[in-house]
Amino acid sequence: MWCDIGVNLFSSQFDSDRAAVVERAALAGVAQLVLIGSDIDESRQNIAFCQQHRGCCSTAGVHPHQAANVRPDWLIQLQELSRQAEVISIGECGLDFNRDFSPREQQQLVFAEQLQLARQYGKPVYLHERDAFTTQLAMLKEQQISHGVTHCFTGDVQQLKAYLDLGLYIGITGWVCDERRGEALQQALRYIPSDRLLLETDAPYLLPRTMQPKPKSRRNEPAYLPVIAQMVARLTNRTMDELATLTWHNSQRLFGFQPTLSTVYA
Repeated sequence: MWCDIGVNLFSSQFDSDRAAVVERAALAGVAQLVLIGSDIDESRQNIAFCQQHRGCCSTAGVHPHQAANVRPDWLIQLQELSRQAEVISIGECGLDFNRDFSPREQQQLVFAEQLQLARQYGKPVYLHERDAFTTQLAMLKEQQISHGVTHCFTGDVQQLKAYLDLGLYIGITGWVCDERRGEALQQALRYIPSDRLLLETDAPYLLPRTMQPKPKSRRNEPAYLPVIAQMVARLTNRTMDELATLTWHNSQRLFGFQPTLSTVYA
């Protein structure tokens, strides 16, 4: 069994077949999905979906792109969502100095509030970072964050080791399958301890370039997680069974859920 720790299920790309996406994932052995909440509304949508579909859980948070759009009571709403049983992590939160869709000062304010909330509720943080590593690392250290995952990690070995030193898990996506820009990640992969490795599709984004044949829609799905796993298994000299076992246990340990075989057939 596999756990996909990163699915943007309420992307508009899934509007026509959202439930079928989850069914196809289960048939492919991807028995647990972590739905990503990038703002209050999406987090709420995720929770409602999880209540109707076994094998799904959600994060709840505000992505740095959305930091400028938060309502005055956003933190109160996020606190309420964080108490829901379906919410297993705070985020997607962090900093993005590449696109700067939100002012950097506002990004840092919203990020800091979510880090404090994660500590308050004892939940792992679900981290996003792009071109903001130095600032983000300083904030994580300041808030004494040691429980969480670096979602869609694409950095180098130095950045990887810094996150590992904090005690964080590392989420690997189809970026590792990209022969054009995935070389640094392929090199870094060998430094990830077996008890810190997690797999994710970040669907519908980052369709693995090694996938053959490619879907006509070019849309990524959690059912394609084994394609990413094949590359990771090859680069780390593991069998697929070994990789499935360790990443499944890692996801359980980090997020605290207890999925069972019945989720495959839910």
